[in-house]
Amino acid sequence: MDEQPAGALWVAERKSEVDAILSRYPQKRSAVLPLLHLAQEARGYLAPEDMRVVGELLEMTPSEVSGIASFYALLHHRPKGRYTITLCQNLSCVLAGAEGLSQHLQQRLGIKPGETTPDGLFTLEETHECLASCDGAPALQVNLAYYGRMTAEKVDRLLDELKAAATNGHSEEGGDQRGL
Repeated sequence: MDEQPAGALWVAERKSEVDAILSRYPQKRSAVLPLLHLAQEARGYLAPEDMRVVGELLEMTPSEVSGIASFYALLHHRPKGRYTITLCQNLSCVLAGAEGLSQHLQQRLGIKPGETTPDGLFTLEETHECLASCDGAPALQVNLAYYGRMTAEKVDRLLDELKAAATNGHSEEGGDQRGL
């Protein structure tokens, strides 16, 4: 990568990582997902500017890059909270009480699914795609950590722990092993 595309500071700040990613792929286009993840790490989400810059790096149009990015649920196109809570609404989880947990989370956080708390700490999402934790229904995911057999009380403890971790500057994402 000889010239830096204009408009995305992350490319310059992480030049060695960008170069390493580009060197791994004989066809430039194959580097699209690793570069999108790198862009998202820098900003927390993918802005239109990132689609353009990744496109320039890979000789793709911004529309091609955006089309690829829109397919993947872990790539975000708008700011998210520090903790994204994804509540499963698939059959097993609904039968085990996920709808009640959704109401509890909405009330506790003061937001609806798809929204982020005003302090930027939590984003609440619901999915009808299985989280692959049917034996632990109702299940939810916080960023990449899974939590099963959730109750309103466990949700309250989890939210309190995450708030405390954020206050102390730690990242709490331990999943079920934390004994909620």
